[in-house]
Amino acid sequence: MKNFKFDIDYFRNQFPAMRNTVNGYPAVYLDGPGGTQLPKRVMDEMVDHMTMHNSNIHGVFRTTLENDAIIVNARKTFADFFNCEWNEVCFGENTTTNNFKIAMALARTWKEGDEIIITDIDHEGNRSPWRTLEDFGAVIKNVALKPDGIELDFDDFMSKLSDKTKLVAINWAANSCGTITDVKKYIDEAHKVGALTVVDAVQYAPHGIIDVKAIDADIVQTSPYKYYGPHCGAFYCKKEVGDSLKAARVMADDNTEMPFRMETGTMCMENASGAAEAVEFIADIGKRHAEMFEEETADLTGRRKDIVCGMLAMDTYEAQLADKLRNGIKDIKGLKLYGPCAGTPQTATVSFTVEGMNSNDIAKKLADLGIFVWDGEFYAIATIWEVLKLQPYGGMVRIGMAPYILESDVDRTIAAIRAICEA
Repeated sequence: MKNFKFDIDYFRNQFPAMRNTVNGYPAVYLDGPGGTQLPKRVMDEMVDHMTMHNSNIHGVFRTTLENDAIIVNARKTFADFFNCEWNEVCFGENTTTNNFKIAMALARTWKEGDEIIITDIDHEGNRSPWRTLEDFGAVIKNVALKPDGIELDFDDFMSKLSDKTKLVAINWAANSCGTITDVKKYIDEAHKVGALTVVDAVQYAPHGIIDVKAIDADIVQTSPYKYYGPHCGAFYCKKEVGDSLKAARVMADDNTEMPFRMETGTMCMENASGAAEAVEFIADIGKRHAEMFEEETADLTGRRKDIVCGMLAMDTYEAQLADKLRNGIKDIKGLKLYGPCAGTPQTATVSFTVEGMNSNDIAKKLADLGIFVWDGEFYAIATIWEVLKLQPYGGMVRIGMAPYILESDVDRTIAAIRAICEA
């Protein structure tokens, strides 16, 4: 990276929501871990789809043929996002539902005593679907967190991995605090015993580069509404894995080819189209910052290169903002930051509690000032309730950076948190 300067004005001006106000204050959208705002081009794409190309699929008339082409093009766009083939890109309602579909497919062929490994760092969307397989005789094992940080205990994982393990559900970036896990290390070990791997990349995808070939995952789940798209799920499924699954779908014993076999019924096609446009938006950001990342992307070409440049630019800017926020609040009396140990990668998510204060009260006071943050457990139930036992605080306050955030927004947020905690 050379001479980095993020084009914040170009990025921010594409989001109509940036004009929003609360009680006379400009809105500060620090709620990105729960979902980002949408650029106008994504909304325009969805409106155009519903206005000019609205139809069901696989017919012979104009709009249905156009719709077929739009969805194939959406898969090709996401193929560049994941670094895979277009017929390995699947769409669905959301990541949790997509995992339930896969769990149902596995339930049709697994036998009693087959083992599944889940983790205490994950969102319930990558825990609960696999736990339902206990009803079919599966044995669930949990990987613990290290006691000195919100990081997975690899030794504990290895102690639970065996030749009975059929699936490993692993988290790439924790939605509680942003801890980034070296998923390839876990995937490599899982494959040694023949286990399938499902990676929850929902929180990683807005901040990091996904290369499914590099990590050799079998399934990688993402939620486009976390990276400037509409509410839906988009995931990678390795073709040979998808072809081997007895998918739960209409005509359940007559499974069609990938990727359609992983999708049930008529998908929300305007959302798939909008999600692909969100990826195109990231690629456009990459084009504007390409010169800064020539060395990092020297081996890449085309849209894949643009996407990677876009991710690098956004993540670099977000990381600067997150560091500024952490440094600005870390010395507040009674405030405790949560995250991995120093040196462990982390997304631009800042989570904390304050002694003697309920996190919901803090979030409400910030909301009155036009500063949007999350509080509670965010479905990271094992992490926040069972491991950290943060019930007395009502869970954490969680702040997430997105590239439409200004440095002045961070200054405002630091001042507001200080005022609330020191009142």
